[in-house]
Amino acid sequence: LTFSLLSVTVLVSFGSSMLYGYNLAVVNSPAEHIKAFYNATWSQRYGHGLAPGPLTLLYALTVSVFALGGLLGSLLVGVLVERYGRNGALSRSALLVLLAGSFMGFSRELGSPEMVIIGRSITGLHSGGCFLGSAQPLPHGSGEGEGFVFTTGSVEGIFICLGVFSAQVLGLPELLGKDRFWPLFLSVVVVPASLQLLLLHCFPESPRYLLIERNDVCGATKALQRFLGTPDVQDVIKEMREEQRSLSSVEMVSVWQLLRDRAVRWQTLSVVVVNAGMQLSGIDAIWFYTNTIFENAGIPVSQIPYTTMGTGAIEVVAGLIGCFTIERVGRRPLIIAGFCAMGVCSAGITISLLLQAALPWMRYISVACVVGIIAGFCMGPAGVPFLMTAELFMQSHRPAAYIVGGSLNWLCNFTVGFIFPFLQMSAGAFCYLVFCGVCLLVALYVYLVIPETKNKTFMEISHIFA
Repeated sequence: LTFSLLSVTVLVSFGSSMLYGYNLAVVNSPAEHIKAFYNATWSQRYGHGLAPGPLTLLYALTVSVFALGGLLGSLLVGVLVERYGRNGALSRSALLVLLAGSFMGFSRELGSPEMVIIGRSITGLHSGGCFLGSAQPLPHGSGEGEGFVFTTGSVEGIFICLGVFSAQVLGLPELLGKDRFWPLFLSVVVVPASLQLLLLHCFPESPRYLLIERNDVCGATKALQRFLGTPDVQDVIKEMREEQRSLSSVEMVSVWQLLRDRAVRWQTLSVVVVNAGMQLSGIDAIWFYTNTIFENAGIPVSQIPYTTMGTGAIEVVAGLIGCFTIERVGRRPLIIAGFCAMGVCSAGITISLLLQAALPWMRYISVACVVGIIAGFCMGPAGVPFLMTAELFMQSHRPAAYIVGGSLNWLCNFTVGFIFPFLQMSAGAFCYLVFCGVCLLVALYVYLVIPETKNKTFMEISHIFA
């Protein structure tokens, strides 16, 4: 990799994937402070505080509205990239983050819980536009080759883990974990967005966008020379020209046509199962409500922030392992093993919670099971579904498949974030058995239906499904 190519990958991941991870975990440690602010504001406005149920509902909305914004962003990103290019779309998304940070940062001063909710939805809009791939550094066909595409995916996965970890570190009581700092904690998102906004102009536009969308051969040539570090890029330009011709002759399939196409019925069902299962596996509950889970497990309150930070560090290590093993081990073994590990650990949390009254040391089993869920997710289900979606479909069906998979991701993310507090209140320790069942059923489906896609062409995969 050239320095420019790696630099733009890191820059974009820093301002998109890392922010996605940060926003998943940032609402965890200040949960009680935000609830207290909501309660105090409600009391000032109406003369009485919020009952526990409505307060939980309002906070659950604050957590989960991030996913609704992400859903909208993922649906709009194609239009933005087509109109403004990668750099233009990312710049406009970064401006959204600055707006969101301002809303959340000044929410307490203005006594407005609505500003927190609006800010969270805007950060989701940004993450939906940047994280799911359409606005990422250099898409397939830009002359990077499979190795660079794999490296880009690896960097993104690592930055998501780093984003979660950075939120856990900043949430420590010694840093921004105090009551007076929670608006600043939420608005830290403006820092990476500002850096991205300032530095994006130092890098050229995506060569693929310049040539295929804008028909700017000169601009694409200069961009490729900069990224690849060589003046001889004519072979790459030729390949992209061929791609341009092939795309012009291919009629793209709509989402409705994809869902009705019997020839790819099992591929479509596989995308639905794996993408929905990834979010319904319980990982979002772990990220959003880690402190609450540990508190219910009996971990002393003073130790919870440091325990949470420890799980984040293990998550980064697991993400690195998954990134470097996916091409050696294959997609299918990693995703089956990951979901099985998550299912077993979810059942382990239920057992440990039921036994902790009689056996106090079972609280540490709960922590180990949470770590197991995170490690299992990062080593398999975290990145494989996006890769498999691209490998299961030909070019004409791929955009529609990504819309289906991405929409399900955000909808299920919202569902878990919104429902989990109420599920926990009603089912207690048994709520984790729901996640256990989902994980084991998805692992069974992958084992019975989905073939290994590593080093296989679309026609080979289609033949196996048929």
